[in-house]
Amino acid sequence: MAQRPEPQSELPAGNIKVTRDDWLRCARGRLIQSGIGDVKVLSLSAELGVSRSSFYWYFKSRQDLCEALLADWERTNTAALCHHAGLPADTVTEAVSNLFRCFVNPALFDHQLDFAVREWSRRDTSVRDTIDRSDGERLDAITAMFIRYGTPPELADVRARVLYFMQIGYYALDLAEPLTERLRRTENYLFAFTGETPQSQEIAALAEYARKVIPQ
Repeated sequence: MAQRPEPQSELPAGNIKVTRDDWLRCARGRLIQSGIGDVKVLSLSAELGVSRSSFYWYFKSRQDLCEALLADWERTNTAALCHHAGLPADTVTEAVSNLFRCFVNPALFDHQLDFAVREWSRRDTSVRDTIDRSDGERLDAITAMFIRYGTPPELADVRARVLYFMQIGYYALDLAEPLTERLRRTENYLFAFTGETPQSQEIAALAEYARKVIPQ
């Protein structure tokens, strides 16, 4: 079997058709559309319109690409949730509203990618381990958010799980709920998750944000 070239440290000047991000973007699209089994070097190179050898400027192997895909998922979806759970807010309902921004903005949290990675984990125990760790980080961040606003730790843990697992289940069921319906329920969602009545300006701010990021 011919030995595959090692990834190069420098690219040939004037001969760069695609970047590493292009390969990742293309692989991410195939993962979402068809699953990890369709993430193949030959088919990706055909889609990008480049030779297969250019793949090895950036990745050692298909496994290297798969590991990069998984790391990219953690850098985007998990990092976004943890960051928004930690944003400063005057009230716990405002804090949860900040977290809701991830769930209405696919640029922050790509639920299709999240679901695709979970499907991938059914075939790969190492991916399952990564998901378990990532879910733990997300739950820890949401639990810490509730604790910052005076929720007892055990109750904060339960509220974090209810909020997070409800949202993941929402995606798993592929519910097609119009934005108007989602916004109509915002006040009661916030009350259900926090036990506090949200302020009108918090609801209005979240609604304004949602309308800006969700195509109408």
